[in-house]
Amino acid sequence: MASKATIYDHGVPWEQAYGVTQGYSVNGTIYISGQFSHDMQGTFVGEGDFEVQARRTLENLDRVLAGFNVTRSNIAEIVIYLTNPKEHFEPCVRLFKDYVGQHRPAGTLIGVSGLAFPEQLIEIRAVAHAG
Repeated sequence: MASKATIYDHGVPWEQAYGVTQGYSVNGTIYISGQFSHDMQGTFVGEGDFEVQARRTLENLDRVLAGFNVTRSNIAEIVIYLTNPKEHFEPCVRLFKDYVGQHRPAGTLIGVSGLAFPEQLIEIRAVAHAG
């Protein structure tokens, strides 16, 4: 018997407006939407500063994980999108390694020409497990 799906939202105005949820869990798998650098009012944070954006993005990822009562060690796969991989690859890898510690999820880093917001330098999506 399939379990009932549950969701997690940050509670920012654009979630409802755009028809998305931050996390969707079904049958023990948690699908986490692309996280980026914003505060809990939905305002973009860190324009022009990669490290600020990356750290805030990871904090938002942590909020989604906590919303499902799991931690970073439950991440099975992570996908990182960078608008300037040539410049931001090394700092991204350093921050990522600090973030996951000894845990080693599957990972992909993709260079893209742009993201949802013009000032956005990084976005991170993930898949986690509930147990």
